[in-house]
Order: sequence, then structure tokens, then C-alpha cells
Amino acid sequence: MIIAMANDHGGLALKKIVKEHLIERGYKVVDLGTHSEESVDYPIYGKACGEAVASGKADLGIVVCGTGIGISIAANKVKGIRCGLCTSVEMAELTKKHNDANMLALGGRTTDAELAIKITDTWLDTEFEGGRHKRRTDMLDEM
Repeated sequence: MIIAMANDHGGLALKKIVKEHLIERGYKVVDLGTHSEESVDYPIYGKACGEAVASGKADLGIVVCGTGIGISIAANKVKGIRCGLCTSVEMAELTKKHNDANMLALGGRTTDAELAIKITDTWLDTEFEGGRHKRRTDMLDEM
């Protein structure tokens, strides 16, 4: 499985930690940057990651900015993307189980590394429940 990752300067440190963890778990990671702590505009990176997932170049995506808010909004502007910003393990489980999120957003300044790893693992290991949730995700995809 290929996971695309992207971040702004506020998400760089956490992205590096999560990326290393994903590689240890056996995932192939496509790192779309940024690779510096110099200020950049998160919409560029959220869009790039969303496009990688929507086009099939990656199976899933993970984006990180200072809070995760802006970069998740940017990713969700890409047709076919359902990016969930998760700040707890429960949210990570439910964003996959109920929303079949194909992207995860994390906050580099608001989520510590240990929790980010737990959130990421939960999101990756949870299956979409389908049923009534499928009807809802289909509605989202048609918007």
C-alpha cells in the first residue's frame, strides 16, 4: 500500500515521526513535502496530497500542519477526498468506520507524537462499516 504524505512547516517534525513509523510498518511512503521549517502555504501541500490519492498514485494520504485544520480543508477541496482531522483515537476509528476517510489530518503543534502514532495506526487498521454509512459517503462523493 502506498501512502502519500504532505505537510507545511508547522507539521514537519510530526510528519517525519509518522513517516518513519509507516515505513517500519511496511508501507511505501511518497513524501510530497515540505522538507523545511521555512514558512510555506499549506493549501499547496494539502492539494498535492489530495490529488495523489484522488488520482490513484497513492492509496491513502496523511497531511500535517500546525493544527491540521487548514491542510484538511485544502485536501477536502479535491474531488473524491474525504480527509478527517483526528485529535483522538476514537475519532480516527470513526472517521474510517463511518466516513471511509481516504486521508487523515494531524496537528503538528497540537498532537504529541505518541498520540499521533496511535491515531494513525487506528485509522489504518479500521475497516469501513458500510451499510447506512455507504449511502452517506456516496452522497459526499456526488457533491
